Amino acid sequence: MSAEPPVSLRELRARAEEVVTPEAWEYLETGAGAEVSLGEAESAWQRWRFRPYVLRDVAQISTSCRLLGHDLATPVLVAPTAYHEPYHPTAELGTAEGVRDAGSLLCLSTRSSRTVERVAEYAGPWWLQVYVMTDRDITEAMVDRAVAAGASALVLTGDTPYVSRRARGTALPLQDEVALVNVQQHLAGRTWSSLEQDPRVTYADIEWLASRSGLPVLVKGVLRADEARACVAAGAAGVVVSNHGARQLDRVVPTALALPEVARAVADQVPVLVDGGIRSGHDVATALALGADAVLVGRPTMHALATGGAPGVTAMLRALTAQLAEAMGLLGISSLGGFDRSLVEDVTHARG
Repeated sequence: MSAEPPVSLRELRARAEEVVTPEAWEYLETGAGAEVSLGEAESAWQRWRFRPYVLRDVAQISTSCRLLGHDLATPVLVAPTAYHEPYHPTAELGTAEGVRDAGSLLCLSTRSSRTVERVAEYAGPWWLQVYVMTDRDITEAMVDRAVAAGASALVLTGDTPYVSRRARGTALPLQDEVALVNVQQHLAGRTWSSLEQDPRVTYADIEWLASRSGLPVLVKGVLRADEARACVAAGAAGVVVSNHGARQLDRVVPTALALPEVARAVADQVPVLVDGGIRSGHDVATALALGADAVLVGRPTMHALATGGAPGVTAMLRALTAQLAEAMGLLGISSLGGFDRSLVEDVTHARG
């Protein structure tokens, strides 16, 4: 286990708010509608309670995992978040470097403020998150560039056919040369509507992206068992249980409650990942016990980048991993393979 003292993500968030512009902070922190789902994202993990094993040898604890061909030091990955430049001058380059140094994996947003080629220079293992745009030639060009730059998987966002209005949302103050850095070269003769998300995306697009790229395709935004099975049947190499940070559809189920049924449906076939409201090693441990192979963190990554650049991102990921390792020891398991459903119980249905 690491001797590095755990860092409170609550404190990290407070420090980030002090250094980020009000406009950038509001863009990052707001949710959809009345922000019901945003308010539930973190608390939903806390309805689960642990039932630890005892008298187990936990002298040596490993948080390492293997995921779609990558050997990682931690199951805590970085979720795709748009436009890092307003949060730190190094933008996605700092994020990529910090993730790499923590032995983790970066899922890079299509809407990044640095090109995929530049980010790849700083990254360890990385995936590209994909929005299918109304002009699919642009999507294909983005995918081709990501493959050439070394992306090892694509993550198809399936939960955003339209962009929702947010309760307090404002547009980020970005110049076009930053906001469009990944697509500008493909815009000649095209209108802005070419960049809108295509509401016609279907299961068939999983195979389209896989054939185009030759890469595994995961589907992000899955909250139902039947949808998870349908994605796998259509060729998905994994699913990400996600509600888009509660930024699109309000009153959507928290990921902490959707994860168990999705994992039961497909975890024996493909990796299951989850994001949304994960703020401690206990949350990570809960997700793994409920059937996730790995978790992703989005807003905490931005807080870490804003306050510490690449070293801040590394420190945040290492802190969550250290907290996870401590929880594992107290749960009586020494590797990620020791997690199982019996380790957690829904407190709202606890036995007397």
